Amino acid sequence: MATEKFYGTGRRKKSIARVYLVPGTGKITVNKRSIDEYFGLETLKVIVRQPLVATENVEKFDVLVNVHGGGTTGQAGAIRHGIARALLQADAEYRPTLKTAGYLTRDPRMKERKKYGLKAARRAPQFSKR
Repeated sequence: MATEKFYGTGRRKKSIARVYLVPGTGKITVNKRSIDEYFGLETLKVIVRQPLVATENVEKFDVLVNVHGGGTTGQAGAIRHGIARALLQADAEYRPTLKTAGYLTRDPRMKERKKYGLKAARRAPQFSKR
C-alpha cells in the first residue's frame, strides 16, 4: 500500500513553494537539504513550523519542500502557506485553527514597481538648489 501524500502550494512575494506532507517523524527537507542547513536564521525556521505547531502535528509529518524565487524571508512565508494548505488536505478540521492564525491567507504585499523620473519606486533624485 502506498503511503499517503498531502500537497499544498504556497506563495509569498516572488517565491513559490511546493509542499508535500508525508506521515513521519517531523523532519523538514527544503530543496533536498535540512531546514537547519537551508535557513540560517532561527526566526525563519520558526515561521516555517508555525502551522505544524498550531495544529500540534510537529512529530506526525515529514515535510518535503521544493521552493524557488525570491529571498529567504519570502521563501519561508511561502513554505508556511504551503504547509497550512497541505494540512487542510490531511484533515479539514484544522481549518478554523489555521484560519484564525492567518496561515491560509496569501500575503498580497508585493514589491512596488519603479516609476520613471525616480531612482526607485518612491526614491527621488537628490535635490540641489544649484
